[in-house]
Amino acid sequence: MSTAEANRALLRKLVLAAICMFGFGFALVPFYDKICEVTGLNQLQKPDRVSNTQVDTTRTLTVEFDSNVHGNLPWKFAAQERRMSVHPGQLVQVVYEVRNDSNTAMAGQAIPSYGPKVAGQYFRKLDCFCFAKQELKPGEVKRMPVVFVIDPGLPQDVHTVTLSYTFFEVEGTRRAETGAAPKEG
Repeated sequence: MSTAEANRALLRKLVLAAICMFGFGFALVPFYDKICEVTGLNQLQKPDRVSNTQVDTTRTLTVEFDSNVHGNLPWKFAAQERRMSVHPGQLVQVVYEVRNDSNTAMAGQAIPSYGPKVAGQYFRKLDCFCFAKQELKPGEVKRMPVVFVIDPGLPQDVHTVTLSYTFFEVEGTRRAETGAAPKEG
C-alpha cells in the first residue's frame, strides 16, 4: 500500500470517527433528558404534585426564606417575609421581590435549595418563579409568588425548614437599553 493510499484510508477512518462522536454527542441530550424524567433528577422546572391534602394542625413548623444573588449579577432579591409559621399540609404563598439595578436588560434563573437537606423531599412547590428564567429590564422590579405545601410526612424532629433561592445570570442575555435609566424604588 502506498503512502497516499494509507493517508486516504486514515482520513476516512478519522472522518468516520468524527461523525460518530458528533452523533453520540447529539444523542446524549435526549438520552440525558429521558434519564432525568425517569429518575426524577434535575426536575427543577416542573410543579410538584400533592397527594395528601390533610392539614396537620397539631404541628407547627417555622419556614425561613433566604435569598441570594450569585456572582456579579446586579440584582437585589429578597422575600417579603423572612419567616412564617405553617402547618404541614397547609397551602402557603410567599412573595419574593427582585430588582435589576443595572442599565442593562438581562435574565436570571433561580435555583432552590433546602435546609435541612431532608426537607427537600417534603417541600412541594405548586407555583414558583424558579420554573422559568426571569427577564428584567433596567430598573425593573418584579414581585413573584411561590405557592407550596410541606408534606405532613416530614420527620417529626424537623421544626424549622429553610427555603433558599440563589439567582444565577443566564449567560448571553444582557442587552443594552438605549436611553433607559434605572427606576428608583
